[in-house]
Amino acid sequence: MASKLPLSLPAARAVAKLGRDVALARRRRRLTQASLAERAGIARKTLTRLESGDAGVSLENLARVLFVLGAIAPLEQLLDTPADHAGLIMMNEQLPERVRARKTPRAL
Repeated sequence: MASKLPLSLPAARAVAKLGRDVALARRRRRLTQASLAERAGIARKTLTRLESGDAGVSLENLARVLFVLGAIAPLEQLLDTPADHAGLIMMNEQLPERVRARKTPRAL
């Protein structure tokens, strides 16, 4: 089994911020960790790890917590393909300059 590469600094910062934001959203809703964990169907320890920025917490557990917090929509839109400007630019750069008709008709 290959060893894991360390998480890049920008990714680690983003995960840590996400954890802090989850904790803040929970506190703003006046929910205890135990209450949010129970509603999300996860262990309180898992929620604690998520809030502390542990990148090993599964995406499924994050989605469960976001759903309970009423914040699942941003996750659904995270890499929305019609809004993927970088991807669209890369695809457009690979388009042919012109399209020519085939010399022989295609078989149906």
